[in-house]
Amino acid sequence: MAERRRRFLKTLSGRFLILTVIFVMLAEVLIFVPSIARYRADFLLTRLKQAQIAALTQLAAEDVIMPELETELLANAEVYNVVLRRDEVRQLVLSSPVPGPIHDTYDLRMAGPWELIRDAFAVLWDPQNRIIRVIGYPVQEAGTLIEVTMETRALRREMVDYGLRILLLSALISVVTAFLLFLAVQRLLVLPIRRVVRHMQTYAEAPEDARRVIEPNADVEELRAAEEALQSMQTQLTAALRQKERLAQLGGAVAKISHDLRNILTTAQLFADRLEGSADPAVARSAPKLIGSISRAVSLCESTLAFGKAEEPPPQLRRLNLAQLAGEVAEGEGLGAETQITCLIDIPPGMTIRADDEQLYRVLSNLIRNARQAIEATGQPGTIEISAGEDEGEWWIRIGDTGPGLPPKAREHLFSAFQGGARKGGTGLGLAIAAELVRGHGGRLELARTDEDGTEFTIHLPKETDALV
Repeated sequence: MAERRRRFLKTLSGRFLILTVIFVMLAEVLIFVPSIARYRADFLLTRLKQAQIAALTQLAAEDVIMPELETELLANAEVYNVVLRRDEVRQLVLSSPVPGPIHDTYDLRMAGPWELIRDAFAVLWDPQNRIIRVIGYPVQEAGTLIEVTMETRALRREMVDYGLRILLLSALISVVTAFLLFLAVQRLLVLPIRRVVRHMQTYAEAPEDARRVIEPNADVEELRAAEEALQSMQTQLTAALRQKERLAQLGGAVAKISHDLRNILTTAQLFADRLEGSADPAVARSAPKLIGSISRAVSLCESTLAFGKAEEPPPQLRRLNLAQLAGEVAEGEGLGAETQITCLIDIPPGMTIRADDEQLYRVLSNLIRNARQAIEATGQPGTIEISAGEDEGEWWIRIGDTGPGLPPKAREHLFSAFQGGARKGGTGLGLAIAAELVRGHGGRLELARTDEDGTEFTIHLPKETDALV
């Protein structure tokens, strides 16, 4: 039972029920405070009226009133004495022995709301019977002032009874109000939210099933907006999952085809190499073009197979000399003093970074190869510059060239496989693979600049290992 109670209090319905009771009780308290103060003031005014009637009875008698009648009048008014001021004359009209000293005096003529509230709670908190003096205005203009002396016992008893009735009524109103609001919240909020949760759980079991996408039907505007947003998200996710499934199947087929095609082309490449030594001039002239075409086809198959792997292995971080690595990449790409393309390496000889040397070699190789091919396409000499630097948080490497710049179409999907090719016949796999390898280091590869003067890429590598993603 206790466990069920704790679980209920953690639900939206349970917490709303508790908050409703608290707020209703708070409202009732705000009503109770001025009510009890008003009740005390009315009680004292009633005593003043009763005392005024008794005093007027005494004044109306021509003869001296009998002591027995005076005692009866004071008992009916529940006071000890009555003072009435008329025509600037203060007169003790009725009197009897006062059983003790006067504890306090209350002037109802000048009392404000805060004074009434303060005096009312002072009576409630003081359980002792006190003798008090009460001053007020007579009714029906029967004088300018009336003053009585009385006990607080009856006043406190009546105030306690009245307060208990108010609190009991407040509690009843709170329970009824909370119950009605609980039912309303259950109907308007909790049940629709549970329906959305059930739809989400059902959809999560088979997100590819379009029949499990939620149909918005909530009456509450905010909930309907949430359902519509969920419907849109589920629809897009279902379509994306279907597309990924088709792409995965297609990728598997392409990988198998590329593997077999690479073997076939490799064999054809071996035979094509022999054609270069043919005595037939026409065959000798065609052989380089044939070999170039076959080489590009083999390279495409190898790139496709490499990109089709499930994932790249995590980088093995170690300290390496960046200038030395850049020189090896430039040499591997055939950039030397005797070529038309000049490679400038502006990296401090002693600069070391923490990275996977094999993966970083592939990143630099892809970027430098793209730069070389872009310059070669122009038929003019050019320059490739590799520079690097560091600050407190990262290392950066820049690879720039003096090529013609990237076409607008290539910039839109620069790092997307099979979409970001910058040259005719290119696949765009080089930049996609390079960006993925850099992300594996926790860094990023970005296009810093491209225009008619050339293109520049920047590699950012974090120094903190916590930045790896």
